[in-house]
Amino acid sequence: MINPANNTFIFEALGAQLERLTPDPLEIVVCGGAALQALGLVARATRDVDVLAVVRADPAGPILLTADPLPAALAEAAARVGRDLGLPAGWLNAGPTGLLTEGLPEAFVGRLHRRVFGERLVVQFTGRFDQICFKLYAALNGGGPRHLADLEALGPTPAEVAGAARWILTQDAGPQFPDLVRFFLRETGYSDVADSL
Repeated sequence: MINPANNTFIFEALGAQLERLTPDPLEIVVCGGAALQALGLVARATRDVDVLAVVRADPAGPILLTADPLPAALAEAAARVGRDLGLPAGWLNAGPTGLLTEGLPEAFVGRLHRRVFGERLVVQFTGRFDQICFKLYAALNGGGPRHLADLEALGPTPAEVAGAARWILTQDAGPQFPDLVRFFLRETGYSDVADSL
């Protein structure tokens, strides 16, 4: 399990393995429980690290690319760290990279938190508001009680929930989706937000 006590160590180990495997630096965006831990926003353990994107530097600003499949050196580094630290297969995965397809919350890149782990690995941890968006969306999609628990731990304001809900509405063009979002908000204690959409 990955927890606040070993979070930094695991990313440092990943960076050290990358130094052995490649001369090229690598920058990734991480969301989910590991990012929440890294930013001190939640203390719960998580079984994996969710890689949202691989970052390509560009003079106009960073470009976020799909993380599926994970870059070969990163996948190998993760396998080695997993073996050495007893982490489960797939502990580093590109599960949420599909979020890039429909679009991320506005100004997402400007809210990232950059951390450097050795000479090869830069991790951009997803900011608090964007985590609120992702957790609300995951909970809406039946992702389990941990997403609602994380959302509660983040303590979003009604304005933040409304902003997250507006982003969520861009993720599905189905005619029934807005009603589903409003219903979910009412069921989770955000009736005022539901009424404002």
